[in-house]
Amino acid sequence: METLMSLLVGLFFAIGTYLILTKSLLRIILGTSIISHGVHLLILTMGGLKTGGPPLLGLQDLPFTDALPQALILTAIVINFATTAIFLVLSYRAYKVLGTDDTDQMRGNHDE
Repeated sequence: METLMSLLVGLFFAIGTYLILTKSLLRIILGTSIISHGVHLLILTMGGLKTGGPPLLGLQDLPFTDALPQALILTAIVINFATTAIFLVLSYRAYKVLGTDDTDQMRGNHDE
């Protein structure tokens, strides 16, 4: 299962990197979001199942999941959502002012 998750994380990183290297602001924002989802899966995979029983009385030799990676991922999802919202607002504002979302055309603006 970890191998499949690792391949999926690699696929997310590849897609995110491809989107970040494009010229459109919207694709760059989607690329950063996809990479952050890949990081979430990576953290979840690294957490994995623990053996030896949970730290509760009466429950011995049962597989359990550590709650710390899940708490980290929940925090990261909230931060990712806020960051994506800010990027989208800034991108929309740049589009309204400059009339384009192409980074090459933005570079040629005299108001830089």
